[in-house]
Amino acid sequence: MLHSAAQRLASWLITAVACAYSAISLTYFPWGVGYGLSAAACMLAVIAAHYVNMRAGLRGECPPLHPLPLVLQAVITYLPDVLLPAGWSAVTAPLLAGTLLVFLPLPWGCALIVVMMLYEGSVLWAGAGLFVVTAFYVMTVPTTGAMTYALVRLTRVTAELQQARAELADAAVLKERLRISRDLHDGLGRSLTAIALKGDLAARLIERDPSAARTEVGELVQVAREAAQDVRQVARGYRAMSLSGEVDRAAALLESSGVSVQVHLADATPPPKSEEALAWAVREGVTNVLRHSRATTCTITTSVHGARVRLEIANDGVPTETAAGSAATTGPGTAGGGLTGLAERAAQAGGTCTATRTDGGFVLAMEVSA
Repeated sequence: MLHSAAQRLASWLITAVACAYSAISLTYFPWGVGYGLSAAACMLAVIAAHYVNMRAGLRGECPPLHPLPLVLQAVITYLPDVLLPAGWSAVTAPLLAGTLLVFLPLPWGCALIVVMMLYEGSVLWAGAGLFVVTAFYVMTVPTTGAMTYALVRLTRVTAELQQARAELADAAVLKERLRISRDLHDGLGRSLTAIALKGDLAARLIERDPSAARTEVGELVQVAREAAQDVRQVARGYRAMSLSGEVDRAAALLESSGVSVQVHLADATPPPKSEEALAWAVREGVTNVLRHSRATTCTITTSVHGARVRLEIANDGVPTETAAGSAATTGPGTAGGGLTGLAERAAQAGGTCTATRTDGGFVLAMEVSA
């Protein structure tokens, strides 16, 4: 809508200027009806050519059969000089100046306008011999041309800004969709895995140890509630996470699944963005351990090296081929959405993320700014 309003305003102003100049052609009637009619016909032809050129210019395009309309306007501007008295081109040259600036490179357009000013000055001085009249008509050439060029550029820039704003809006929507997709994958993956594990364990215990089965069901319900809370947090865009809190939940989940856990956290408090990335790495790493490995032990370690904080999640279970076979040696760049999401989070925190297969095990490592 903004672009349409600017285009209409520019079109009205350019049309008003053209009509104002066309009114000057009426001054040829005192020279004779023939001169008056010829001037009116020439003026209509000039306005028609100018309209075609400006209509295309306001759309940021070249007119059909370009540069023929531009050449035609130039011919109609100067040819009547040999047919009509008193320097006809002084009336139409300002319109041609705007067309030249719009469709030619600025250096060429400005050079031609200087030539036009010299021509008009010589013709008018030789004809009328009045300095004020000559100066007035000579100066209308660059001023009207500059005004026309400015109006066309204003319309074009407005259109470009509107398009850029639409593209930025689309990019913001896409970014938000990617965020929601990544957060749902990273956040719900662990919770759903825990729900599945505890459900299977409760099913096996329900006959031989009903009390233990009830305990597992209770924990399953708690995990489900945490998953629902994660969904609400993602929907609100709230993603602040605590590394220590995520490590505590991961350790409890691993131990309840029969995996021995060792935790060694360095005494360091990284920036919020770095801590959030590390917390997501713990969540995604533990989810992969439970889903894609036959781990019996898992170690979660953080260490500080200068201005970097390094997190390592190591387990002794070799990943299955379907889940992490290719990613084990190549890192997150070729892995599924989870590891790719971790690589993105690490990059946003000024770090890197790698996933490497070791002898009989698997290591997920992330380094971020301290």
